[in-house]
Amino acid sequence: MSGAARAGAPAATGWGGSVRRIVPLAWPLFIGQLAVLGFATVDTMLVARHSATDLAALAVGSAAYITVFIGLMGAVLAIGPIVGQLFGAQRLHEAGHQVWQAGWLALAMSLLGSALLAFPEPFLALAQASPAVADKVRGYLLALAAALPAALLFTVYRGFNNAVSRPKAVMALQLGGLALKVPLSWLLVAGSPGLGLPALGVVGCGIATALVMWAQLIVALWVMRRDSFYQRFDLAQAGHRAPHGPSLRALLKLGIPMGLTILVEVTGFSFMAIFISRLGETAVAGHQIAANLVSILFMMPLGLSNATSTLVAQRIGAGDLRDARRLGWHGLQLTLGVALVMGLAVFATREGVVRLYTGNAAVVAAALPLLAWVALFHAADAVQTLVAFVLRAWRIATVPMVIYVVALWGVGLGGGYWLAFASQTSTPAAWHGARGFWIASTTGLTLSALALTVLLVWVMSRQTSARTGTA
Repeated sequence: MSGAARAGAPAATGWGGSVRRIVPLAWPLFIGQLAVLGFATVDTMLVARHSATDLAALAVGSAAYITVFIGLMGAVLAIGPIVGQLFGAQRLHEAGHQVWQAGWLALAMSLLGSALLAFPEPFLALAQASPAVADKVRGYLLALAAALPAALLFTVYRGFNNAVSRPKAVMALQLGGLALKVPLSWLLVAGSPGLGLPALGVVGCGIATALVMWAQLIVALWVMRRDSFYQRFDLAQAGHRAPHGPSLRALLKLGIPMGLTILVEVTGFSFMAIFISRLGETAVAGHQIAANLVSILFMMPLGLSNATSTLVAQRIGAGDLRDARRLGWHGLQLTLGVALVMGLAVFATREGVVRLYTGNAAVVAAALPLLAWVALFHAADAVQTLVAFVLRAWRIATVPMVIYVVALWGVGLGGGYWLAFASQTSTPAAWHGARGFWIASTTGLTLSALALTVLLVWVMSRQTSARTGTA
């Protein structure tokens, strides 16, 4: 069945029917996002075997890049809810117009982001990195500054395709990117005397990522020119191409709070690496392994959240608010159940999993206590992500941003800093150091999940009241 057909009329209405509609969209999103995370996983494994200094630089550099990229990406991804509603309403010409406007926005954002990556002194000051680590971080982020424009433009391609129920097109390119990334990173990190390539360590990871991102974007543009699916959106029409003030303002109105929300969410987690690096290379290396593992787990609820949000936005555009509400609640139940199973499975096998990353006994010992929080962390993270995505489908992003600031920055990051560094005489020793950040972050995620769910209930009740004429 075509994407347009799926947007036009729902199938079954029970929980099983919702699952059968969500899963076909979710699994390509999951595989694609897993491929994206594979970039970081491959880099972590290669660099962990290269040197502890390079691994520490990867942790700090990755935190800086993620902070910049995710914050800007969130604004660009406003194309998703907007195009989803237009697609559901079969306003395809207007949906195509949004591609060009989001592209202009991505280019403007990349100018700011690349400058921040090329001059990363604020991040290095926060991390209090040693001179050796700081030098490697600079080289790594300079390469990623070159990758950022391609990454943000590919985000437009990804957001548009997901919104029109075409996630397999994105997945194929993401898998292709990973297939290219693995040998490039291996050659550039470890070097190849036979090919005359020196061992670049963590800097090699950044160069490989830049090459892959530009290759991925070029193929994406070629696909959009050649695939007949995109003709219905009139992408080649001259009137679409110029920047359009009202359209850009609409993207920014939704995208700025979306971007800030995602920025708060990601920095609440990524800044943990920057602060934990003050505890030494072993502590931050252990955290990097735990963080990468949690990120792998997160790909499943992220895929389910994206799929649910896409369907909800399409049903809103089609005027079927009852089905939109039903899909949101069924998506939440499915996502929470899957997250609990995955989190408990990793908790039960945590020692073997950590040893897949490294044989360094000190790093293993630093990582294992952090994984004790994985099940709770992952379940809370899954719920808050799903609810936040559904709220974005309703074009609600400002209040979630405020909730995230309080819960993830205030409780999570602020509470973690206090437990790790400032509460040595008033809290148990097991809560200090890196574990303090994980305890506080789990608490903050739980609070955000509860608050966002209450907000979603309120939104649904208002929609019901408006529909029946009681408000």
